[in-house]
Amino acid sequence: MGYLSSVLIRKFAPMSEIAVQKPAIWKIYLIFTKFRLSFLVILSALSGYLFAGGSDYLEITYLMLGGTLVTAASNGANQIWERELDVLMSRTKNRPLPQGWITVKEAYIVCVISLIIGTLLLLQLNLYSALLGLLAFLTYVFVYTPLKLKTPWAVFVGAFPGAIPPMLGYIAESNDFTLHSGVLFFVQFTWQFPHFWAIAWVLYDDYKKAGFSLLPSASGRSKQSAFQIMVYSLFLIPFSLLPWALDWVGISTLIIASLLGVVFFVYAYRLFLYCETKDARKLMFASFVYLPIIQFVYVFDKL
Repeated sequence: MGYLSSVLIRKFAPMSEIAVQKPAIWKIYLIFTKFRLSFLVILSALSGYLFAGGSDYLEITYLMLGGTLVTAASNGANQIWERELDVLMSRTKNRPLPQGWITVKEAYIVCVISLIIGTLLLLQLNLYSALLGLLAFLTYVFVYTPLKLKTPWAVFVGAFPGAIPPMLGYIAESNDFTLHSGVLFFVQFTWQFPHFWAIAWVLYDDYKKAGFSLLPSASGRSKQSAFQIMVYSLFLIPFSLLPWALDWVGISTLIIASLLGVVFFVYAYRLFLYCETKDARKLMFASFVYLPIIQFVYVFDKL
């Protein structure tokens, strides 16, 4: 599961039928661990840390590097698990394992080393942070990943590890589970559904090649699926205002979160009206922009 940039355009663009030239080994490892996307996910953890009042540069370094490595291990392990399925999909057939750029043994080594070092770095913050990082890894790799072939409920399961980063970041500073960390988790948890279902809509045909059916309705790209996406997008508006309702942030959050929520909902509503993939794509990209803005608005507007 469980943000944002031009790299996503390449990620969701159709792969060329022409053979892909083998990159340098360090680039292969970055592709295998989805390093850029891992870094974007860790921005969420940073927002949680800053929202908790953290300001220590060494702790930020531990959090960013440790979180990035644990996320990289999760991404790599996911590719090991799905290496035979990746060959079937246009989006993934040019990944390092299907292309034979690295061996499975090499992939395991990269994942294990990343997980160990990342966990040790998080442990420098506190035990809870390390345990949350491990929990995210285990649930993503050993629960969410195998469930993807079995049931659309995999999205619900995947939303849990996907929502851990801001909670982990907050606890990295507070060293305690509080209502604050729970609310940050809940906002990102709710966001996961329209975010991932928009991706599943855009990639629906490619996912079918590998046997994935991840939209909320068995009818696939349909009014039923679009309705659920719209409903969760609507829920996100009041849920994103919880920090303001609890008097943790000021009026800026009320204004910005409300406006962003309405715009995000409009994208989801258009998808419900027309059930067009182009509208799902717009919602997908909107989701990558929405979350970091909301989270850093919380940081800058904290009372």
